[in-house]
Amino acid sequence: TALLAYVRVALANEPREQFRVLFLDKKNQLIADETLHTGTVDHAPVYPREVMRRALELSASALILVHNHPSGDPQPSRADIALTRDIVDAGKKLNIQVHDHVIIGLNGHSSFRSMGLL
Repeated sequence: TALLAYVRVALANEPREQFRVLFLDKKNQLIADETLHTGTVDHAPVYPREVMRRALELSASALILVHNHPSGDPQPSRADIALTRDIVDAGKKLNIQVHDHVIIGLNGHSSFRSMGLL
């Protein structure tokens, strides 16, 4: 609940799509919350290698992925699902777990974990 409130305040009213990563240590304590990419009204370019590069730099053990949909609809697109799978696969090889991918819309959110997509 605290996580959702935090990211909703940060992203719900953003006019451009932002992709943020919450980097966590072994005890799931926050190391850093960073906006890795800012895009357009409907796309933010994200590269799994860049996400993992930053996780390694910070010695993160786990991640929570977060991005917004300026359209207001928090449902994941096919591209969102494919990207998440790619990041999860890259993380497995480096022993970095992805706890969730949360999409924030104007009036709600979607959690890949709760939707069974992770």
